[in-house]
Amino acid sequence: MVSKIWHLGTRQLTIKQSPLVMGILNVTPDSFSDGGKYETSQNAIATALQMQRDGADIIDIGGESTRPYSDPVGVNEEIDRVIPVIEGLASELTIPISIDTSKARVAELALNAGAEILNDVTGLEGDPEMIRIAINSDAGLCLMHMQGNPQTMQDDPSYEDVVGEIVDYLIARRDFCLAAGIDPRRVCLDPGIGFGKTHEHNFALLKNAARFQETGCPILIGHSRKGFIGKILGDKSADRTAGTLGVSLAMAAAGAQVLRVHDVKPTVDGLKLFQAAGGLDCRD
Repeated sequence: MVSKIWHLGTRQLTIKQSPLVMGILNVTPDSFSDGGKYETSQNAIATALQMQRDGADIIDIGGESTRPYSDPVGVNEEIDRVIPVIEGLASELTIPISIDTSKARVAELALNAGAEILNDVTGLEGDPEMIRIAINSDAGLCLMHMQGNPQTMQDDPSYEDVVGEIVDYLIARRDFCLAAGIDPRRVCLDPGIGFGKTHEHNFALLKNAARFQETGCPILIGHSRKGFIGKILGDKSADRTAGTLGVSLAMAAAGAQVLRVHDVKPTVDGLKLFQAAGGLDCRD
């Protein structure tokens, strides 16, 4: 059974019938959907506060794009992007801050500045020092699956059984944390939609999302505005807000505990109506 409590640094998040909503705040010039939109700390802080007013449960702040073929960012540049925003929000937000990074030094400074969740797209494998940060903090952890890295992951992603392989990988990352002495109640897992997967792989994962409950950990789905939505709509340039919401509702019905999205208010409102209309009645 999946834990209904996600333990963070100074608090707990209770996962009720409807999923938690994690608002995406990319303070980068080159993220695939919102790059350059929140480059100043003031704009980023104002946007995060609005996300909270719109009903977000978590704000996820990232200073390095992980879109396909994106260029890596140096540690100091990433620090300069995210730390002022976290420091500006730590005393203003009543909801927890997540730091989206695969660099141990960035994670350490972000947690010291007030972040309570470490969201690592490499599943703690990208930086050998990251496990030390995880062990020495009480932060929540979100560990994602990615085949390859952002520079190579979409070259030729290949699996024999994409769902089974990723379930096994996530269980292995959970067990890695357990072996390191990390409380399993701190761990959330992410199958990594769009990270080293074809459109067909993405849909296989979404259609079988209930399988990820086998891990016993909360499951985060990060599907917002991604390319497979444009493919289904038949228009790569189409607005993907409604498509993202459609997937969000499907993932809510499948049991996902956290939805990571750019558009917080449509997601929160959609989930409220979906629940009121009985769409979540099949969940535990």
